[in-house]
Amino acid sequence: MNETVLIVHGLGGSGPDHWQTWLWQRLLERGVDVSYLDLPDPDEPELDAWLGVLEEELTRLGPDGLVVACHSLGAVTWLHLAARSDRRLAERVLLVAPPSAGAGVVEIAEFVPAPLDAEAVSRAAGSTRVVCSDSGDPYRPEGPELFEPLGVPIDVIPGGRHLNTDAGYGEWPAVERWCLDPGATPIGSR
Repeated sequence: MNETVLIVHGLGGSGPDHWQTWLWQRLLERGVDVSYLDLPDPDEPELDAWLGVLEEELTRLGPDGLVVACHSLGAVTWLHLAARSDRRLAERVLLVAPPSAGAGVVEIAEFVPAPLDAEAVSRAAGSTRVVCSDSGDPYRPEGPELFEPLGVPIDVIPGGRHLNTDAGYGEWPAVERWCLDPGATPIGSR
């Protein structure tokens, strides 16, 4: 396997029981080249700081064979970077539970609304996929149709809420399969 996986956390980071931490450990055990990005000030994020760290890591890793798995505010950060970039950043990207301005969360106000630019998303990665719940996400009161302007596949998980630890997403084999197999779709539930 020639893939590298980059994991990008959201607001507050991803704790030890989060699916991203589980994914990182699983990929390491399989011998996959994996980077678990540590974004600055995860509880009080600043968009420019997060963009700088993400862009630096993407430059270090290079786009060839790069798979990116973003959660929550990390997904929004990806959308901002894609909108600002004029080059390919990765082969495949997964945007899990991106938040919206409708949530009214003060800590993410600088990040939302996310740019929903289909052309930029297409330019930034060979393929992009959104995974979100149908309802109950406290960080996105709108329905999955919010992401339709991106023109990418959207996997909707009934009752998935924010697809984080609180919603029961620790082990998530479907995301692991997606990271390892370009043809593994849709994501589905756990």
